[in-house]
Amino acid sequence: MTPIRIRIRRGGRGRLSARILASQLVILALTGVIGFVLFAFAQRSALDRTYEERAVAIAKTTAADPQIRRAMQDGGGDVVQSVAERIRQASGASYVVVIDLRGIRHSHPMPRLVGSPVSEPIVARDGLPHVGTDQGATGRSANGRVPLYGPTGELVGEVSVGIPEHDVLGELWRELPTFALYAAIATALGAVAAFLLAGRLKRTTFGLELEEIAGLLQDREAMLHGIREGVLAFAPDGRITVVNDEARRLLGLGTALGSTLEEVLPGGRLRRALDGTLTGTDISVLTDEHCLVVNRMPVTLHGRALGAVVTVRDRTELVGLLRELDSVRGLTDALRAQQHEFTNRMHTVAGLLDIGAHDDAYELAVESAGAGQALTESVRERIGNPLMVGLVVAKTTVAAERGVRVELDDDSALGQDPAHLPRLLTIVGNLLDNAIDAAGDGPPPAGGRGVRLTLAEDGRGTTVRVADTGPGVPPGARESIFEDGWSTRPDRGTARRGLGLALVHRLVSRHGGAITVSEGPGAVFTVRLPLPDLVRAAGAKAFPVGGDR
Repeated sequence: MTPIRIRIRRGGRGRLSARILASQLVILALTGVIGFVLFAFAQRSALDRTYEERAVAIAKTTAADPQIRRAMQDGGGDVVQSVAERIRQASGASYVVVIDLRGIRHSHPMPRLVGSPVSEPIVARDGLPHVGTDQGATGRSANGRVPLYGPTGELVGEVSVGIPEHDVLGELWRELPTFALYAAIATALGAVAAFLLAGRLKRTTFGLELEEIAGLLQDREAMLHGIREGVLAFAPDGRITVVNDEARRLLGLGTALGSTLEEVLPGGRLRRALDGTLTGTDISVLTDEHCLVVNRMPVTLHGRALGAVVTVRDRTELVGLLRELDSVRGLTDALRAQQHEFTNRMHTVAGLLDIGAHDDAYELAVESAGAGQALTESVRERIGNPLMVGLVVAKTTVAAERGVRVELDDDSALGQDPAHLPRLLTIVGNLLDNAIDAAGDGPPPAGGRGVRLTLAEDGRGTTVRVADTGPGVPPGARESIFEDGWSTRPDRGTARRGLGLALVHRLVSRHGGAITVSEGPGAVFTVRLPLPDLVRAAGAKAFPVGGDR
C-alpha cells in the first residue's frame, strides 16, 4: 500500500520564531535585572557582616591592650584617648570609643565628646560581642562592641568600634561590575539558546503560527469525531496516538491512547489486520457484532517513518444486503431456468395434443404439476417450521439448476417452533450455500453431485449436519476455515467470500454450541446448539472447534 506522505505549507516567514525569541529575550533581560538587584542586596548584606566582624576584631584588639585595661581599672586618663586614636588610625576605623560602665566616653575621634555620656545602654555587660549598624556623630558605620576587662578580670566597660559606610559601599561598587559582566554573558548565552530553540520550534511546527496550530487542532478534532469511519493512528513503536469515537464503537476500545494493540485487543484476525500483519486493501474482518473493512497505510514525512493510519469501515448492513441480493439473483436465475423448462414441457404437451396423443399429454402435465408439490410435502413431513421449509425448498431449487441434488435425511425431525430459529436459518443457509458451491465444483462423482442435510432436535438441543460430495476441506485447514476471509474460491458476484463459515462459527460459539468438520473428500459440517436454558446454566461457554474424519 502506498505510504501517506505529508507535505505542510509553511506559514508566515519567521513570525512564530520571532515572537518566541522576543518573548524569551524579554524574560532573560528581566531575569538578569532581577538577579542583579537581588545579588546587590545579598552582597551588601554580606559586606555589612564582613565589616561588622572586622569592627568586632578591632574592638577585641583594643580591649586587649594592657594600657587601656589598666587605665580603665584605675578610672581612665589621657592614655586611653591616645592609645585608642592610635589604633583607630592604624585600622582605618571611623571611631574607637572606650566607655566605662557608667556610659562615659574615655576616647573619641572628636576630643570634645570625651567625658560625655553615650545615649545607648552598655550592651557588653553579658560578656558577649555585639554587632550592628550605628548612626553616630561620625556618620553611618558598621559597629562592633565587646566587653572591656581590667587586669584583674573585672568588667570595667566596653569598646565600640565603627567602620565607615562609604567603605562598605565602595567595596560593593568594586564587585558589582564583575557580576554585571557575568550577568551579561549569561544573558547572551541565553539569547543564543533562545534563538536556537525558536528555530527548532519553527521546524517542529512546520512554520505554522500558533493560531494556525490551534485551528488545525480544532479541525482535526471535529473531523475525527464527526466522520462515520473509525480512525486510529499509531506511533512508530506501535502505540495508539489517535482514536476517534467511531473506532471505539466498532472495535470495543476503552481508554486506548498510549496503549499497544496487544494491551487492548485479543489475538486474532482483527488485531493482525490493524497491526499490519495482514497486508492488502479492504481486509474483511468479522467481529461478534460487525463486519468491518480495514485499511492500514504507513505515514512518512521527508523520508522518516511516523507510524501508520488505520481506517475501519462498518459494512455490516452492506454485506447483508449484498448477500441477500446475491441470493435473490440466484433464486431469480433458478426461476428463469424453471420457466424455460416449464415452457419446454408445455411445448411438448402442445405437440402431443396436436398429434392426438391425449393420454400422453395428460400424464406429462400431471407429472409436471406434481413435481414441485411433492418436494415441498416431503420437506414438510420432517420439518414443521414454515420458514425453515421455505429455506430448504428454495436452496433445493437453486441447487437443482446447478446440477446438485439436495436431500433431506430421513432422520430429520424439526418442530414448528425450534429453539434458536433465527440463528438456525442463518447457519443452515450458509452451510447449504457452501455445500452446494463445493459439490458443484469439478467433475461429477460416480453417484452425482449431491448435498445431504440433517436437521434434528431432542431434549438437549438441535443438531445440523450438512454433507457434500465436493473435494472437502484441505488437510490441516480445519482451524483456518472459520477465519474471516478464508476461502479457496474467488468472490462470487456481489458477495464477498470467506464470511459465511466465520459467521456460523461466531453464532455457534456465542450461544454455547459446537461445530465440527471432517477433512478429505466430501466435507461434513456438524453443528450442535444446546437449548437456551442449558446454555444459561452452563454460563454460555463455547465448546472448542474441532473435527473428525
